[in-house]
Amino acid sequence: MGDTLFHAYTPLILWTGLGLIIFRFLPKWFPKSLGRCLYWIGIPLELIALARQGESSEYPQVIGTSFLAPTITVVALTIGLLVSLLVLWLWKNSTSLLALNRTTEGSFLLAAVLGNTGFVGLAIAPSLVDTNALHLAVLFSVIHNIIGPFGVGVAIASYFSHSREQNKWWKILLNILTVPALWAFVIGNFTRQIQLPEAIESGLQQSIGFVIACAFLLTGIRLSQLQGWKSLKLAFFPAVLRVVIIPLLVGITTTYFFHLPSSSRLAMVLMSGMPSAFVGLILAEEYNLDRDLIASSILVSTILLLFVLPVWILLFG
Repeated sequence: MGDTLFHAYTPLILWTGLGLIIFRFLPKWFPKSLGRCLYWIGIPLELIALARQGESSEYPQVIGTSFLAPTITVVALTIGLLVSLLVLWLWKNSTSLLALNRTTEGSFLLAAVLGNTGFVGLAIAPSLVDTNALHLAVLFSVIHNIIGPFGVGVAIASYFSHSREQNKWWKILLNILTVPALWAFVIGNFTRQIQLPEAIESGLQQSIGFVIACAFLLTGIRLSQLQGWKSLKLAFFPAVLRVVIIPLLVGITTTYFFHLPSSSRLAMVLMSGMPSAFVGLILAEEYNLDRDLIASSILVSTILLLFVLPVWILLFG
């Protein structure tokens, strides 16, 4: 497991560290432009490439026969959203805590609800669960990455980027339906059987690593711009929700309601307890939410995962 974590975290440390170093030499407009390029171009290209990989992978065959992973994924997202909304409501009604504005509230929810099930989750799961449980983990990741960031995530970002008076349900729905990543995933799935020139196919697949590196770089740049410890202190709350409270509730649910065997249960707990997703920072850039809180939550939740991972293995493995 140590080697798995090392390989999973090496690109994160490398590119995030580079962002921390070079931010002083970059123009002020660069982070915003990088985030928008990832939202409109980078993430869609990555999803087209991942969808086309399905032709040679095992998960499309499982999708047609199993409703377990989609159900648990939706349950996990619902639990995360409800618990985060409850904590946010208690926070806002507490006179002893720092007052939050709408952009910070939106980033709080994005950091708590959306997990990095792709890069970190699928890097860790193969060494901890058996083959059948790994199928569930892959399905969880695929479904979470579509309805999570680009469904629930866009709805949250769109809602909290405007005042309550400006929010209309049809505007939020329009934002979800026009997310480029959703259309990219659809295009990738429908073109799996179409043979592309080798140079184009190779370029698509290589774009995955490039997009991941750019996301880490953006995180490092935003971390370097933090002013003091305020954002890091605030990030502790969504980070605990993300990697402690939500996976614990998912573990209880899969034990007493779904009656999953230990390996499958551990797979669902692991995937629901991954650190805050890098795409949350991309959404924050696109919708002008609190970037500092998202970047801080990614850092804190990633570090916290190292300590809670053995606990999940002990409790649910």
